[in-house]
Amino acid sequence: MPSNHQPAREYIVRRRDSARRLLMPAALAAFCAAVPVVAQQPPAATSGADFQVYRGTQVPPEVERIYEKGLRFLIASQNADGTFPGQYGTEPGVVGFAIMAMLAHGDDPNHGTSAKALKRGLQYILKNQAENGYIGSSMYNHGFATLALAECYGAMQEDAIGPALKKAVELILSSQDKNKFKAWRYSPDASDADSTVSGACFVALIAARNAGLKVPDKNIDDALKFFTDCQDPGGGDIGYMPRSGSHGGATTAIGAAAFAYARKRDAATFTKAMKAMKANEGPGGSYPFYGEYYAAQAYFQGNFKEWQAWNDKQVQRLAEMQNDNGSWDAGLGPATSTALGLLSIALNYRYLPVYER
Repeated sequence: MPSNHQPAREYIVRRRDSARRLLMPAALAAFCAAVPVVAQQPPAATSGADFQVYRGTQVPPEVERIYEKGLRFLIASQNADGTFPGQYGTEPGVVGFAIMAMLAHGDDPNHGTSAKALKRGLQYILKNQAENGYIGSSMYNHGFATLALAECYGAMQEDAIGPALKKAVELILSSQDKNKFKAWRYSPDASDADSTVSGACFVALIAARNAGLKVPDKNIDDALKFFTDCQDPGGGDIGYMPRSGSHGGATTAIGAAAFAYARKRDAATFTKAMKAMKANEGPGGSYPFYGEYYAAQAYFQGNFKEWQAWNDKQVQRLAEMQNDNGSWDAGLGPATSTALGLLSIALNYRYLPVYER
């Protein structure tokens, strides 16, 4: 592994300590979870596989090769304002995906090879936040941009991240509270909801809570109930909306990942969704790599050995599909496709706190 990588647990603990130091001097202390941050130790009796999940191991050379190639494309193609050329490249959510892909590699975010690109992307998200905390023009954008802020928080040297993240999270919570489904749709004031936008907002809340911000359990539980309401009780697929029927593998993966992130892997919704996802395993349908982004997380959180098998196939597929310039073509524009492609195998590194198992 390159020398600028840090052990995953050590990075996560340092990041959380610094996150609290950023928040506490500001008038945000009440928003922090009152839980001390301590370096955890691996369980005394654990299998080799479990220890690898906990601590991180040598990244396979093929993963490193295609990942670095993809990162070089993102960095080289980034515009001066932090956006990217091509379809969806100016959306804050896509910039957030790119930030996540860069952070996931584990390089120093302030002085490493991605530092300038990360700063440009971060500044673009911050500049696109409205006074009420809303980022972009849809809750899709807002959710993924908030997720990126949560992962930058405490890792990057920028005082504006804490206040921006707080406002972004408050908007997600208020949007959910007034939604009749207690979930999310495209507008912060929407009364209906769907599983794809809800997935983006839900993962942002999990990341924010991991970073030390207060996210009420009720909001987590309400969102999980929405995913359960979207599930086909027979087959286990999670649809686009309640009682809408199956909507393909991506929405099932989103729901499964949500339960896994919430540490609800014993829930019937998760068990049935994973069974359905495995029964219909394959490329990500209409939006390749989007479904795989969530499927990777669902497998990793659910069963490490199953993730290993799935990951091996995904790495091989990405290697075969990668363009000479490091990008991927998947119908979503080069920046989106490349960032999501990288994020679908980013769990090989396990540096982002949101990837904790």
